[in-house]
Amino acid sequence: MRYMATYDLMESIRNTNAWLGATARTVASYPFFAAVPNPALAWMAAWGAVTERTFERMVVKPDWGIRTFTCEDGKDHLVDIATVVEKPFGNLLHFNVAGRAEQPRKILLVAPMSGHYATLLRSTVKSLLVNCEVYITDWHNARDIPVSAGKFDIEDYTLYLVDFMRHLGPDTHVIAVCQPAPLTLAATAYLAEQDPEAQPRTLTLIGGPIDPDATPTDVTDFGRRVTMGQLEETMIQRVGFKYKGVGRMVYPGLLQLASFMSMNGDRHSAAFRDQILRVSRGEASDHDAHNRFYDEYLAVMDMPAEFYLSTVERVFKNREIAQNAFVVAGHKVDIGAITRVAVKTVEGSKDDISAPGQCVAALDLCTGLPDEKKASHVEEGAGHYGIFAGKSWRNNIRPLVLEFIDANSGDTSARAKSKTVNLADHR
Repeated sequence: MRYMATYDLMESIRNTNAWLGATARTVASYPFFAAVPNPALAWMAAWGAVTERTFERMVVKPDWGIRTFTCEDGKDHLVDIATVVEKPFGNLLHFNVAGRAEQPRKILLVAPMSGHYATLLRSTVKSLLVNCEVYITDWHNARDIPVSAGKFDIEDYTLYLVDFMRHLGPDTHVIAVCQPAPLTLAATAYLAEQDPEAQPRTLTLIGGPIDPDATPTDVTDFGRRVTMGQLEETMIQRVGFKYKGVGRMVYPGLLQLASFMSMNGDRHSAAFRDQILRVSRGEASDHDAHNRFYDEYLAVMDMPAEFYLSTVERVFKNREIAQNAFVVAGHKVDIGAITRVAVKTVEGSKDDISAPGQCVAALDLCTGLPDEKKASHVEEGAGHYGIFAGKSWRNNIRPLVLEFIDANSGDTSARAKSKTVNLADHR
């Protein structure tokens, strides 16, 4: 499958479906047909509208949609999303609330590079903006990165995080969500050894596969069962001629999306069937619950092939992080070197992607960290998404994370607590 023709074929299929949807919607919406009412035409127009939007969203990067924020003064303040560090494979963004005093909590939110854009954490960012200065990693779509930019594997990813932490300074509190948790732990240990003064104050790991074998899931079983040769042959393609990254080897977003959808095929089929009926009855809108969810869920990005393959091989198969044997740029990272960065893990009891036990394994690896600087939490009834963006995050996990941050903020703790605002006022 490692050919441009295969990549372009997938894009052609997507384009064709989008065109079919647009055509059906347009034809069925001709005013002439209103003279002869027919439920089939209404259904055809609805099917076309839903199909067109579905396939068009797959290649569009979602907007953050965070334009203003209501502060304690009761006024709406503009939110400027500024790039503070720019790199070929990802930038560091800052959500700057204009006219608001700088908040004492400086948070680096490490977004996953796992098929979706960083905007998947939009609600997480909104909840933290209440009383934090929020920075986030914004990974680029590999299809848009020229081959001349070189490779990008998990070692490069780790060094990017090291650079971002260095830029933000030692008063930073890092929160890593899902996939980047193992590499963020490694980046923190790397700083502990190479540049101790640049270490963050706290590190919160949410639902990440630190030790994938601690509690096996379908994801870890797949990683064990498939060979690297099979993965490279079936999952990797070259970017086609349409994009700047032409010729780059990637794990295509469209292929990833097919895998995502197949995991819960019945649920997705029912959701789209119900949406078509709602559109035909005039009950849908651009920002209804279905479109809010699927506009984000369907927007996928290509992942550099070397990053995907090295993640499977080194994190899941060889368990280099779990065995404290990870090497970055020729240097063997010792996670035990973390001695003053407070570490907290968060897991969901119903997480079927990174099951409970996989993330908390990080605490055992931090052999040089005193027990009082370690913490863990398992959220009962929460699945993977809920531990960083759902009700469980808003009502239970976020307050616990901020409490942990304040308890390990040194001189900034009192100031942070004095700035606390009720999250319910900003939902």
